Amino acid sequence: MRPRFCFKWQKPHLSIWRCVKISSKELAVNEDIKFKEVRVISADGSQLGIISVDKALEAAYAADLDLVCISPNAQPPVCKIMDYGKYRFEQAKREKEAKKNQKVMEVKEIRLGLSIDVHDFETKGRHAIRFLQEGNKVKVSIRFRGRELGHPEIGLETMSRFAEYCQDYSTVEKAAKMEGRNMLMFLSPKSGK
Repeated sequence: MRPRFCFKWQKPHLSIWRCVKISSKELAVNEDIKFKEVRVISADGSQLGIISVDKALEAAYAADLDLVCISPNAQPPVCKIMDYGKYRFEQAKREKEAKKNQKVMEVKEIRLGLSIDVHDFETKGRHAIRFLQEGNKVKVSIRFRGRELGHPEIGLETMSRFAEYCQDYSTVEKAAKMEGRNMLMFLSPKSGK
């Protein structure tokens, strides 16, 4: 059995061949396949049947390709004859493309005061609407200081006004609730907006 990738390393009067064996954590390749018999699928997709691993490796080497165990848990295990380097490259390319198209949702925070004025309230509301239109969640918080802790109902009223201000663009994911000295509420963007 021969390893797949070989390269020649030359010095002025010495020539050395160095061979590197393909190994993978998720799929067994070539000599790493430890089963006696496997179901083999050829490079063009046709089934070669259930044969011994040695004969499958010979068929793969004759086609100058690799034998890859794609389903080790099946009875018998399923192996495919393919160009493993090309397969790994295409798989990495698909993962990179999927990662690029994936939208990461962030949580943006808006801090309100207990006695917030109308203009400040509207400004914070516009910021929250912009965050929601970008597809991010919004965490709205009010910090209570000193005697303000004795009046959580004012904070609840402010939070409900804020949720009402943003209702065209958001849904209340988690209602306003006291956590220590803070009151928190989470808004998530409405689908389709």
